[in-house]
Amino acid sequence: MRILLAEDEKDLNNIISQKLTLDGYSVDSCFDGREAIDILSYTDYDAIILDIMMPRADGFAVLKYLRESGKSTPVLFLTAKDSVDDRAKGLDSGANDYLVKPFSFKELTARIRAMTRTSHGISDNKLCVGDLEMDPARRRVTRGGKEIILSAKEYALLEYLMYNAGIVLSREKIEDHIWNYDYEGGTNVVDVYISYLRRKIDSGFENKLLHTVRGHGYVIRESEVK
Repeated sequence: MRILLAEDEKDLNNIISQKLTLDGYSVDSCFDGREAIDILSYTDYDAIILDIMMPRADGFAVLKYLRESGKSTPVLFLTAKDSVDDRAKGLDSGANDYLVKPFSFKELTARIRAMTRTSHGISDNKLCVGDLEMDPARRRVTRGGKEIILSAKEYALLEYLMYNAGIVLSREKIEDHIWNYDYEGGTNVVDVYISYLRRKIDSGFENKLLHTVRGHGYVIRESEVK
């Protein structure tokens, strides 16, 4: 999934970006609130991590812009402001969660998973399509009880497809959510990774789950619609 990180402490920003990227997330980062607003004016994200005390525009201003734009993207405030009043203000202003610095990276990623589950209307901790099962907390994928080993990018692609099971996703939408601004690869990157994924999750199974919808994109579902 694609995440926007707005954090003005550059060292912390870089550490969080690197760790999230290693976990398979596509991360765009910025260092002030005004830049965050500019980015959000033309890019959609699956989750947003906001510091509150940032130059040019604080986290509350960014969140206000987002909500007034009609976007319900889940937002986590990541901040040193730790009083009960600060937490209440953050949540009452429209944030979905609030995490105080210093923090555990394990807790941060767990909160991101919880926010994105809720935003997709998913109550279970696991994602299932037919006999294909994904456990995001353990980053484990199985089909028919057999574990499937995926690269970080393959995992991110499958996770995005499974969060949107039954929905046809265009190549452009997949690329926008799985690859960030720094990507400089080929234009057929989505097709390439779909082929990698298809070999791993469908090869050897009679019931194919990953389908191409000609002229529209890709979808994961239990059976081909006739």
